[in-house]
Amino acid sequence: MRRMSQLSIAAGPTDIPLLDTTIATNLAATVAAHGDREALVSCHQGVRWTYSEFGDRVHRLATGLLAAGLRRGDRVGLWSPNFAEWTLVQYATAELGVVLVNVNPAYRTHELTYALDQSGCRWLIAAPEFKTSDYRAMTDSVRPDLPALERAVFFWDDDWEQLCAGDESRSADVRAITAELDPDDPINIQYTSGTTGFPKGATLTHRNILNNGYFVTGGQELVPGDRLCIPVPFYHCFGMVMGNLGCTSRGVTMVIPGDAFDPAAVLQAVQDERCTALYGVPTMFIAEMALDDFTDYDLSSLRTGVMAGSLCPVEVMKRCISEMNLRDIGICYGMTETSPVSTQTLPGDTLEHRTESVGVVHPHVEIRVVDPSTGETLPRGETGEFCTRGYSVMQGYWNDEEKTAAAIDADGWMHTGDLAVMADDGYVNIVGRIKDMVIRGGENIYPREIEEFLYTHPDIEDVQAIGVPDERFGEELMVWVKPRPGASIDLDAVREFCSGRIAHFKVPRYVKVVDEFPMTVTGKIRKIEMRETSIAELGLEGTPTAG
Repeated sequence: MRRMSQLSIAAGPTDIPLLDTTIATNLAATVAAHGDREALVSCHQGVRWTYSEFGDRVHRLATGLLAAGLRRGDRVGLWSPNFAEWTLVQYATAELGVVLVNVNPAYRTHELTYALDQSGCRWLIAAPEFKTSDYRAMTDSVRPDLPALERAVFFWDDDWEQLCAGDESRSADVRAITAELDPDDPINIQYTSGTTGFPKGATLTHRNILNNGYFVTGGQELVPGDRLCIPVPFYHCFGMVMGNLGCTSRGVTMVIPGDAFDPAAVLQAVQDERCTALYGVPTMFIAEMALDDFTDYDLSSLRTGVMAGSLCPVEVMKRCISEMNLRDIGICYGMTETSPVSTQTLPGDTLEHRTESVGVVHPHVEIRVVDPSTGETLPRGETGEFCTRGYSVMQGYWNDEEKTAAAIDADGWMHTGDLAVMADDGYVNIVGRIKDMVIRGGENIYPREIEEFLYTHPDIEDVQAIGVPDERFGEELMVWVKPRPGASIDLDAVREFCSGRIAHFKVPRYVKVVDEFPMTVTGKIRKIEMRETSIAELGLEGTPTAG
């Protein structure tokens, strides 16, 4: 029998206790301790609130929502890009124990109807519009299909302003409700992007998301006075948990550079607001550093931050450290169902650890790597499925016991579907998704490995690897490449670069040159869409595969 230390299993530190409180009580403590510090700056709106002002606005909105009939346990949809008002709704619903249902700003009517219906929303609070989406018209068109939806409120309309004005006579009632809330109450539903079928509503509690935000910013050593630039969407855990809750749990300033990601707006916000930390998915950092006037921005205030949301290319991390002054930038890994973070690199980690791993296990969390077919914990150094257990695992999928049971086993382990390797020192590397692994003629190819190798090509700015069907080998490797500005790349150049440097079966059979990759609103690459497009363009529909 192997010793436990040789197995791919680890538990996080517990010396700093979990926050055993609710979001509202935690915010009240921060307001009391840091009332004069800036809580939120929304650059595109010209909004600047201290913690005292932010706390007052949140409480007034909570009294308005209570007076309008919302009650503990009700669900309210929030459909909007990043505005200061988003954060007011986030914290006001938390004061009342109302469950916030995050609605993806990119949703169309079919997806909107599903999310509001499946969660049983009584209300929808929304921006009037976003990009080409007219949220008012779209909401009107789905109302007949949503008998449970009683009210739709749009930012900056008269009814919104009335809610924000609040009802002072209900202030004591709100405080009484807040005092009765339990940290284990559900407070947030986030719909995960469904690769097949409909999205699933991950149901998260105060304890889940408050603690995760608290430990993520703790892992960056953020303290009162730090200023975090948050260009990632609030509707996703990266924005509202790692960003907003991470800030308010520690007296840090939330800086919103724009309603949606714009690389120039992000750098301008960092410069003007002297941000000390910056968040983003890899494609965001790539876009920022690709700006023609990138070197004109003063980024000297930056120190730390997080790159997460998808696999982080080593070369991009190195450039962030050397060119953006992000000397302590770290990587976080997780998923919506785990609130989201399970592992994180830390300040003081070696460059190798911070560029070639996703860090070590988070506080109060357990992780392990298992054989996907048997569920047995694997020895360190072997590739298997990443599983995690602890306070951060969701309550379940909203009203879906079957899918919950399929994701969380009887011992409480969340099965992520990600392929991971745990090194002898406990650092973890994510090598891909189980479903993304390419099996060519019996050889396992991890797209991450191919991508990391091709990032070192001087003419390639970004690259994604996928598998496409092949009659002889079962699957063949294909890469989509985005050239650096002014450079050109083709199949021959890629294959020549690979020749003699990686195994022959890992050399791409196909190359597609693109300007952009299909992405979700959170910046995750849609490999399923890439695969479908490639199969159609290559004429591989219906190709019989070996084995």
